[in-house]
Amino acid sequence: MNSQSNLRFIAQPGGALTGSIRVPGDKSISHRSIMLGSLAEGTTHVSGFLEGEDSLATLKAFKVMGVNIEGPENGNVTIEGVGMDGLLAPDEPLDLGNSGTSMRLMSGLLAGQGFEVTLIGDESLSTRPMKRVTDPLASMGAEINTTPKGTAPLIIRPVDGLRSINYDMPVASAQVKSCLLLAGIRAEGQTCVTEPAPTRDHTERMLRGFGYEVETKGNKICLKGGGTLTACDIDVPSDISSAAFFMVGASIAEGSDLTLQHVGMNPTRDGVISILRLMGADIEVLNEKEVGGEPVADLRVRSAKLKGICIPEEYVPLAIDEFPALFVAAACADGETVLTGAEELRVKESDRIQVMADGLLALGIDITPTDDGAIIKGGQMASATVSSHGDHRIAMSFAMAALRSSGTITIEDCANVNTSFPGFVKLASQSGLKVSES
Repeated sequence: MNSQSNLRFIAQPGGALTGSIRVPGDKSISHRSIMLGSLAEGTTHVSGFLEGEDSLATLKAFKVMGVNIEGPENGNVTIEGVGMDGLLAPDEPLDLGNSGTSMRLMSGLLAGQGFEVTLIGDESLSTRPMKRVTDPLASMGAEINTTPKGTAPLIIRPVDGLRSINYDMPVASAQVKSCLLLAGIRAEGQTCVTEPAPTRDHTERMLRGFGYEVETKGNKICLKGGGTLTACDIDVPSDISSAAFFMVGASIAEGSDLTLQHVGMNPTRDGVISILRLMGADIEVLNEKEVGGEPVADLRVRSAKLKGICIPEEYVPLAIDEFPALFVAAACADGETVLTGAEELRVKESDRIQVMADGLLALGIDITPTDDGAIIKGGQMASATVSSHGDHRIAMSFAMAALRSSGTITIEDCANVNTSFPGFVKLASQSGLKVSES
């Protein structure tokens, strides 16, 4: 894909989504496979790896720290693990591009490594809050400097060792939880993290897959420092966050009948299905199985008449990355949809509440943003030019909105779609979305 910052999507109105497709591999699992595979003893083989810019930033960072990694080639990656103490101090800052997952998880993983390292990112990543991880890491004995605003660059300095911690997270966040667990691997004693609501548990599942003992009791997750990781094979399922755009598109476009293959169905990630079903979506789960500790299935989605709902707050952390697409579903539903408890959306790649509200307002939808969500009244979307503000999920959501618009939707600043979904325009076009790049 063109990586120029002025890349635009031109989405023509109408159409339906049909056929059977497989969206790219799960980004969260792809990141973690590189991180844990690098610290493992032995050789880890990964298939289905997401060859997007975010995952590749993680891969490159570990190469810079001396890990021999072959690939990716057709989604296959081979990692020669260096063990817990085998990483080398990099000669340059580690550039993590647009990837908040890389920066937050690696700040925990590198906090006790015993060498100095600087983590940097692009303009967007350099504005995102990092004190949510650096503050609890400091209580573990880590020394990490940020800008006065608590943003990147992060300068991680060597310390004698890390202390274990019992941390009650103020906001549900898988990235914060994962960061502290990865730091806890090198800490003395038992580290426990308690989350206010369940969040994605890929880190816990993958640690167990690598032979590291993790104890989960309700919303409390604990592990002891000083263990080792043993290399294993990882099959990365299709990313449910990427599938969500097509779930929404097939639901709102009359005449759609689309099957999404081999989608990750982790119960901490399937909130988008629950929410869409509450709105009246027709989603059938087929061929359920477990691959590498992660549940997967095919999803058949047919068009349906959606209705507005009050989204249950317990579903919000289970669908936090899918809300840009769900905003579009709400705009196409009969009645009013109310979202609360989603303040986390304001500190993603963009302020997703405000950016989606601005775009939907431009398209003629009655939407009122709130501190922690929005009130959306379904209606007819018109033609407009909207900005994604460099946020990949915003760009793809507004592309799907054209299925129900009365005119062309032009989406500005779409280059970052390549961070999570390389080939989006091609796959969406093959499925029936009238979208092109400009």
